[in-house]
Amino acid sequence: MRVLLTGFGPFPGAPTNPSANLVRALARRRRPALSGAERRVHVFATCYAAVDRDLPKLFAARPDVVLMFGLAGRRRGLSIETRARNARSLLFPDASGHRPPNGVIAAGEPAARRGGAPFSRLLSAARGTAFPARLSRDAGRYICNYLYWRALGEVRNGRPLVAFIHIPPIRRGSRRRAGRNAPPFIRLLAASETLLIALIAAQRRQSC
Repeated sequence: MRVLLTGFGPFPGAPTNPSANLVRALARRRRPALSGAERRVHVFATCYAAVDRDLPKLFAARPDVVLMFGLAGRRRGLSIETRARNARSLLFPDASGHRPPNGVIAAGEPAARRGGAPFSRLLSAARGTAFPARLSRDAGRYICNYLYWRALGEVRNGRPLVAFIHIPPIRRGSRRRAGRNAPPFIRLLAASETLLIALIAAQRRQSC
């Protein structure tokens, strides 16, 4: 079982991005349910060009499960994204300063791509840890949505099993960094681990 875990680096307005630390921590977790899962970590620069450059190479390794995380500064819990929109922002530059020339990702393509992950199972798994979680139909118009759109376009015959999760600001160390009400990193890690376990189990069931 080959598992790809991805996060993002900093971007304008977010000098630190907890998704990078999260995927590195997930790769180190040791649980019986994760045995036999070879985990690879990749942290994308928060740039359109980095997604275009790196994603095909990552999928060339033929992962069975792809679990991607990105930061959403206004969310208060986990947002399990059910679809990616054929849209990108003309207002906000990426970390390299680039702004897209138009507001769609691919002209002539559908307005959205729906993911094939077992969303209800993922939601139940996350809520079982008491971490706030919900299903979302709007992954935004920034690099997170762009990555999800591109990743879903790489799926062939249901493989790999792809999921994208938006995470909220996280408290790690000083409370001032993420706000007094932000959840601690250890709770986010526990909830994210349950999502990873649920995805691996779903892929194993499909393979039987």
